[in-house]
Amino acid sequence: MCVSLSAAVLLKDMKLLDVKLGQLPSWLAMRDFTPGGILGAIRRGYNRYYTKYIDVRKGGLGGISMVLAGYVVISYIWSYSHLKHERRRKYH
Repeated sequence: MCVSLSAAVLLKDMKLLDVKLGQLPSWLAMRDFTPGGILGAIRRGYNRYYTKYIDVRKGGLGGISMVLAGYVVISYIWSYSHLKHERRRKYH
């Protein structure tokens, strides 16, 4: 007899990718949206990223280049409205 993974793990402890669509509202209700909970989630995400890409024996440029690419995308999104306005302006 095969037992599915979702039955063995509590809904509270499941990762977002393992949650089924019908379980999503109750899973979101169990999350901690206080400032401490959000800060803890950011800290866990940073620690997971750091141990996977930065703190390795044979590291390459992959982890640092992902951070740089994310910075470029975020800075473009922040300045898009200004760039869109400048695009229509004539310089003469």
